[in-house]
Amino acid sequence: MNKPGFALLTAILLCASSCYAALPTYGFIVKKTYPHDSQAFTQGLFYKDGFLYESTGLNGRSSLRKVELETGKVVQKTNFPQEYFAEGIAEINGDIVSLTWTSNTGFIFDAATFKLKQTFRYPGEGWGLTSDAQNLYMSDGTAFLRVLDPRTMLETRRIQVKADGKPLVNLNELEWVDGEIFANVWGTDKIARIDPFSGTVIAWIDLSGLLEWKNRGTTSADAVLNGIAYDQKQHRLFVTGKLWPKLFEIELLKKSK
Repeated sequence: MNKPGFALLTAILLCASSCYAALPTYGFIVKKTYPHDSQAFTQGLFYKDGFLYESTGLNGRSSLRKVELETGKVVQKTNFPQEYFAEGIAEINGDIVSLTWTSNTGFIFDAATFKLKQTFRYPGEGWGLTSDAQNLYMSDGTAFLRVLDPRTMLETRRIQVKADGKPLVNLNELEWVDGEIFANVWGTDKIARIDPFSGTVIAWIDLSGLLEWKNRGTTSADAVLNGIAYDQKQHRLFVTGKLWPKLFEIELLKKSK
């Protein structure tokens, strides 16, 4: 996503001062640091069988990539046509499903070959995407998550996400983690931990200080936290950001009040 207008950003900052305080909050320790392509405008991220899969955005620079975790080397890649601004990705049933921002178009690739199998249409914007192996969960910049049937790519229901009873907007990159949905909140260093059934935010993850702005290697205001991947077998959590030169394996620590 590109940055929203001033009014929307102000709303995010107001929420940061009021919504985040009451719920449990987790900090972090860095377990390991890995290289990350500093030119990658990270939109979607997931981990599978020793590799990271990443989608990058911006018109003319959008791509789907398979990346070596330890080295950051891109070992497989396909580019999107110029007119598409790629967004979130998720793997399901041997396919990788990819969204685009404002083109109302999604793509389904074979996960092994990256060969395009089909496209599909949806209304509104596409932001983040994740899967519980049965359904797809899609964010669109609003306070709602859409649940999609992967067989038809049609919406089956919507989940309104609320923190302390207030709708939470700008839900961005998503990851399914042990029965919860982790969601980057665009423009902040916060990740919301969401109950996928009720839509309730049950906790916050505060990643402030993970990578200071001066260490992000760019003056771009778009170089924000965005990108969550989870290794379910080894219970490893990875995070990065748009245009960040590093990817981090972190362990969550509950903050004392």
